[in-house]
Amino acid sequence: MTREDARILVVDDNEDNRFTLSRRLKKNGYRQLETAVNGIDALAKIRSQPFDLVLLDIMMPEMDGYEVLETVKKDESLRHIPIIMISAADELESVVKCIELGAEDFLPKPFNATLLRARVSASLEKKQLRDQEEAYRAQILAEQKRTDELLHAIIPATAVRELKETGVVRPRNYEGVGILFCDIVGFTAYCDRNLPETVVAHLQALIEAFEAIVEDHQMEKIKTIGDAFMATSGLLRPVEAPLLTAVRCGLEMSRIAGTMEPNWEVRIGLHFGPVVAGIVGKQQFLFDVWGDTVNIAARLVEHGTPGAVAMTAAAWEEIKEECDSRALGVIDIKGKGQLDVVEAFAIR
Repeated sequence: MTREDARILVVDDNEDNRFTLSRRLKKNGYRQLETAVNGIDALAKIRSQPFDLVLLDIMMPEMDGYEVLETVKKDESLRHIPIIMISAADELESVVKCIELGAEDFLPKPFNATLLRARVSASLEKKQLRDQEEAYRAQILAEQKRTDELLHAIIPATAVRELKETGVVRPRNYEGVGILFCDIVGFTAYCDRNLPETVVAHLQALIEAFEAIVEDHQMEKIKTIGDAFMATSGLLRPVEAPLLTAVRCGLEMSRIAGTMEPNWEVRIGLHFGPVVAGIVGKQQFLFDVWGDTVNIAARLVEHGTPGAVAMTAAAWEEIKEECDSRALGVIDIKGKGQLDVVEAFAIR
């Protein structure tokens, strides 16, 4: 802050004092000066425009310097403004009271030019340092918020809390987890027919819609792989019926996809069982899940019908009273052999 930039308010009911202080401040290079004739006038100006320093007389009619000082220091939006109290040399007790109320410094009457220059300069330097500190603090908070947003974009919220509290996310075995995979039908051909900007915009809208649906069902998005979307039910959040919840979520995803440009069709595969979950990677780490349950769900998505959720007959047995479904028969699943597959197409 240069002297020409500093905004200073001189408050004194005595016109001679206002003139003397303003003239000496101008001689010292301060150009942006305002004056106030009493405490009420001073508060009105302090509230209506920014100041870097206030020179405030103690003894004034209507509202004295104590009241102005106390009012400013109680106001969260104004208390950062440094205030130098103006007092007669024999008002030492008054000066002490002002310092206790939050005044930055004091100037005795009659005014000494050297002391005035030193105390105004010191107060403005401290104000500048406080402003810089506040700016750095705001920058740090903004960076922390951005980091937090990035963490939540990569890791489920529960894992983020554990990472913040302990510094790690401990790998664990989880029982009874629903694994859902969703894949867009004909996505490669769609990419070949459309501009990259169009593809990304439409895919972004769809993924955001899927994320909202997953959140509504208290599930966790794990990742997207190309046009494939993966989510879990009952992994990090307690869900009363993880498998049925995942079916509900999958059917809603399929429904909403058909309403979005370019009227997507999606296939959904689902399996239910134990998994291992944890964070892998160093430079670009990722929260992920592994196990036979994941592999089967990923294979089943290839055999699903748009608008339905494909699952093994064994999984379907757990929710058959809750869903309308149809048998797809015994299907040869890569790496798993032949599995009896059913798909749910409605919740009863």
